Amino acid sequence: MDLRSVQKPLKDRYRSEPGSSEITLTATGSETDAPVSCSVDIGRAVYAAEAHTGVGGAGTAACSGDLLLGALAACAQITCQMVATAMSVPTSNISATAEGDLDLAGTLGIDKEAPVGFTSIRLVLDIDAPDATTEQIEALRKKTEQYCVVMQTLETPPTVTTEWRRA
Repeated sequence: MDLRSVQKPLKDRYRSEPGSSEITLTATGSETDAPVSCSVDIGRAVYAAEAHTGVGGAGTAACSGDLLLGALAACAQITCQMVATAMSVPTSNISATAEGDLDLAGTLGIDKEAPVGFTSIRLVLDIDAPDATTEQIEALRKKTEQYCVVMQTLETPPTVTTEWRRA
C-alpha cells in the first residue's frame, strides 16, 4: 500500500479547507435484557459489552475497561504501522499490548478511598525491525506517541460533559 498517495489528497484538502479535518465520532450504548450488559454501536459495527466478572458480569463479552485498553492498543499499533510506512522504517511485525490496573472496590462503592477507574495503564509496543537503525526506532517511537489519538487523549484528557434526558 502506498500510504503517501492515499493520504496526499486528504492532507491537501485539510490544508486548503481547514475545517474539513474536524470530525465527530459517536458510540451508543443500548440496553439489553440483562442489567450487566449492553450493545455498543459505533456506526460501522455493533459490539457486545458487559460488566467485568469482578462486579457481576458473566465474562462472555468485553467490559468497558477492555474496550478502552483495546482502543489504546489498536490506535498505538495502527499509528506505529502507519508511521513506520511513512518513514520507510523496515519492520517485519508490530504489535501493541495495553494493560491497566484498577480497584473494583471503588467501582462497587465498598471502599470510598479506592479510586473508580484505572490507576495506571501500561502500553508495550513490540517492534520486529532487524534492519532498522536505533535512530529510526527512536524516531518511530516519538512520532507514534505524538500521533496516537487514544494515547494523547488519555495523557491530556478532554473536557467531558454529560447531559441527562428523560424519554
